[in-house]
Amino acid sequence: MTTLFISDLHLSPQLPKTTDCFVKFMREEAIHADALYVLGDLFEFWIGDDDPSPFAAQIKQEFLTLTQRGVDTYFIQGNRDFLLGKRFCKATGITLLDEHTVIDLYGKKAVILHGDTLCTDDVRYQKFRAKVHMPWLQWLFNRLPFFTRQRIANKIQGDIKEVKSSKSLDIMDVNQNEVEALLRETGTDLMIHGHTHRPGTHEFSVQGQPATRIVLGDWYQQAQY
Repeated sequence: MTTLFISDLHLSPQLPKTTDCFVKFMREEAIHADALYVLGDLFEFWIGDDDPSPFAAQIKQEFLTLTQRGVDTYFIQGNRDFLLGKRFCKATGITLLDEHTVIDLYGKKAVILHGDTLCTDDVRYQKFRAKVHMPWLQWLFNRLPFFTRQRIANKIQGDIKEVKSSKSLDIMDVNQNEVEALLRETGTDLMIHGHTHRPGTHEFSVQGQPATRIVLGDWYQQAQY
């Protein structure tokens, strides 16, 4: 039995090699799995389930093919694709999960998430995140013409790159107290997330009990899963 986890692919029409890697992964690896969990930032920027582009259609078709073959597929929104919603899920057969979700991983409980909610030292980002997750603001944004949303998204992407270039790496990493608090809250000792682009396995203790945090890598350099 195999359960696969991926995160931070940042798929984009401008990165065809990454898309090719994703297609190969879906057809050669994911197709043989029991389940696939996508832990956010599948896309470089997703501005709506009504994206009419051939690129969006291609990605949707890969997921539809996978779910039709019987592979249970789950998605947690990231900070780049938090607008992915019910319409995408209906078109592909995937299941959208809460931002923090506890799963049964072959008899062991694990909490899975994108990971950006753990980066509480980055106060500026957390304020931005709270703002763009307001339901009324998303409702308004989704009703703008698609080309208008594209222009806004391009502006936001430029601003994000500029801000990130001036931040320290430590601020953009997880806060250990936040990690331990979520493990206590969910009653788990295993956490799997992405977002930080710092793949690794971290062993520590929570209230005297061993715990593990697994960080998934991004797909800028290699297709890690």
